Amino acid sequence: MSRAQIFTKGFIKENAVFSLLLGLCPMLGVTTTAINGVGMGLATTFVLLMSNIVVAMIKDFIPDKVRIPSFIVIIASFVTIVELTMQAYMPSLFDALGLFIPLIVVNCLILGRAEAFASKNSFIDSALDGLGMGLGFTFALAILGAIREVLGSGQFFGLQIYNGDGMLVFVLAPGAFIALGYLIAIINRLKAKTESK
Repeated sequence: MSRAQIFTKGFIKENAVFSLLLGLCPMLGVTTTAINGVGMGLATTFVLLMSNIVVAMIKDFIPDKVRIPSFIVIIASFVTIVELTMQAYMPSLFDALGLFIPLIVVNCLILGRAEAFASKNSFIDSALDGLGMGLGFTFALAILGAIREVLGSGQFFGLQIYNGDGMLVFVLAPGAFIALGYLIAIINRLKAKTESK
């Protein structure tokens, strides 16, 4: 697999949200606005990128018996950096994301990429994989957040685009499930059309 394929596979083909259905808890919890989705996605991307790099660099020194706990400690270290940085420099986003920032530690996407890819590949490939999968995750959260924000409150990235009340269901958790279901159906339909050609 070429490095370009490693980087781009996380956007559509192996997108964490739309294809692999990983990281759904923060995706459903924080995507009430597009800004929250982008913020959560970029925080996850940083943790994914840095943990992949560190795991790829020290994989030969970690004994098999403590491999998973070691990965979790590495991931938790970068989550702490993200949490403290957001708390200091972006307090409003930190307050909006709340509990979901520390929960990045247990995001199956990050641990899965460390175990399945970074622990078996080179430093550069692992960095590209982490960046590509993270940006794909950010892309998915931004799209879902934008859809929910437009339909739920009539705004787009905080800018009012139409007057009047939106549909309340899209501000609430059921709206996330509805929007995600339609997005996955549309993406699967497009994939089926491109594969049949």
